[in-house]
Amino acid sequence: MALYVGQMSGTSMDGVDSVLVRIPGEGALPVQVLGHDHGAMPPALRQALMDLNAPGANELHRAALAANALADWYADSVHRLLAAANVAPADVRAIGAHGQTVRHRPGEFDRCGYTIQLLNGAALAERSGIDVACDFRSRDVAAGGQGAPLVPAFHAACWFRPGQDQAVLNVGGIANLSLLRADGGVGGFDCGPGNALMDHWCARHTGAGFDAEGTWAASGQVHDSLLEQMLAEPYFAKPPPKSTGRDLFNPPWLDAMLSKVAPAGDLAPEAVQATLTELTARAACLALQATAPATTRLMVCGGGALNAHLMRRIQAHLARCEVVSTSAVGLPPLQVEAAAFAWLAYVRVEHLPGNRPEVTGAAGSRVLGALHPAG
Repeated sequence: MALYVGQMSGTSMDGVDSVLVRIPGEGALPVQVLGHDHGAMPPALRQALMDLNAPGANELHRAALAANALADWYADSVHRLLAAANVAPADVRAIGAHGQTVRHRPGEFDRCGYTIQLLNGAALAERSGIDVACDFRSRDVAAGGQGAPLVPAFHAACWFRPGQDQAVLNVGGIANLSLLRADGGVGGFDCGPGNALMDHWCARHTGAGFDAEGTWAASGQVHDSLLEQMLAEPYFAKPPPKSTGRDLFNPPWLDAMLSKVAPAGDLAPEAVQATLTELTARAACLALQATAPATTRLMVCGGGALNAHLMRRIQAHLARCEVVSTSAVGLPPLQVEAAAFAWLAYVRVEHLPGNRPEVTGAAGSRVLGALHPAG
């Protein structure tokens, strides 16, 4: 048995979740979580990364410094995590670090396109004293894939059950579905916005970083015309494989949608929040019904699983499907993605394929990630 660390800072850019896992785990799961650390993203770093989501001056310099700052911040989280678990860095085989996505344009421009997850992996290895696997998505993109989502392979390893159609919905900044088919087949794709637009609107109008438990959204009335306009976004009708990010679902996109249905400031802010929450729920449920209508259980992870109003709206659209948090099946929702990247570090170290070509559209199975030895 070996120890690995997984680190995930998602599209919401709210913080990094780091987990210490043992592989193989005990019981049905491939990992056993031994510790969890959450570090809030420093405001200056968050702003620097947000700015890098759009073209601007001196991008290379700013991106390099942000990648260095991310390595420092990730290393701090690793040190806290290991200290709390009384584990020495030398006892950890590798860190699987996602980095921070700032651009995601697979298949565009020159048919290959690119995906950029900022992180100075060499600096993280130096400062943690542990081998680091990172840049997991680029190899899949080079093979003609979307580079995302990568978590369906891990979800299948955790929760596939013969004879039962199940699915996992990860609601981070962007929402993605993993389809775990009764016959062992695996599917998956980004189904639309998750928390990114809701968090943006909440911060703009309340000053809070997110809508705790969806209470503000629950106080508003869904604006049907706005919802219809947003659901007309061509991305939703695009067949898998597909992936998306802040390149599409961003504040200018939302402002454009609002301008089509009402004059600026004409809609109550809480009504817009209610509509954005409904968009996340409706888009995910429509996608699930279109691609895996026999699904009997939907397991929800990511920060969205803590949004009680969102969870109620998802269940309302899936009357014949059980909707549960992944806590009910062995992994708390804020640990799932970090655990997935610990597992991806394990398969990288073992030189095993980490992608599912049927999910990403890559030409075949590939070993994912760059490996930076500690020393």
